Amino acid sequence: MRRYSRIMRPLRFVLQPLLDLFHRLRAATMPEMKAALGSPADATVFRKLSTLPYQTSYSHRGGFYTLQSIPRFNAQGLWSCRGAWFSRQGTLLDTATALVEAAPAGYLVGELEGVLQVPVKDALRQLVQAERLHRQDFHGLYLYLSMDRGRRQEQWAARQAQEPSLDSRQEQYRAARVLFYSLLDEQQRRLYAGLESFKQGHGGDHQLAEALGLDEETVARGRRELLAAEVEPHRVRRAGGGRPRAEKKRPTS
Repeated sequence: MRRYSRIMRPLRFVLQPLLDLFHRLRAATMPEMKAALGSPADATVFRKLSTLPYQTSYSHRGGFYTLQSIPRFNAQGLWSCRGAWFSRQGTLLDTATALVEAAPAGYLVGELEGVLQVPVKDALRQLVQAERLHRQDFHGLYLYLSMDRGRRQEQWAARQAQEPSLDSRQEQYRAARVLFYSLLDEQQRRLYAGLESFKQGHGGDHQLAEALGLDEETVARGRRELLAAEVEPHRVRRAGGGRPRAEKKRPTS
């Protein structure tokens, strides 16, 4: 009779320690649930959880659990608790797919990681291999877009519209180059000018001299020193270079 009464205990009574834990912590780990139930076995916890509507985090390798009634998801369908992240979509793969599909201009890896707060490179690679997302080169970076052709074209056009014009980028580069150049010492300036001249090819000496306010021969010298590997580290002038030290004269009696 005693054995029969244990079997017939109300289900809520059996689950109450677990419900109390979620009410207190909102999200819990497997060790915390085992401690609450007084059981060392994962199987016991999963047997109890199977009677409840629960979900796992997409972060921490799915190591956090919560009841589906607890999360208050944001506009992107995400919710964070105790450092763990949950999604209305469930898994990281499904979440990444939904976010990329909804993004007006697709997502770069860094952008999506900023939203999801977890690394996504491996997940995105799996999604591309499974043909759930499309990947396209964008200035040397991978841009992830919808698999739907029409939607993908819209996202690609929106991404290109976000880019500054070529003239604007060139102006930004020239300003950054002048600022960088101003931080260098004499030897570094000469070598940098020589390197940039070499990259530009014919007429580079004249262009760099004009842009940086240098003599063309100084630019050419920097280029020759780089190509010949005639560079002395940690020296601004060659040994013995510069103005000779003034010799002090002894006063005559």
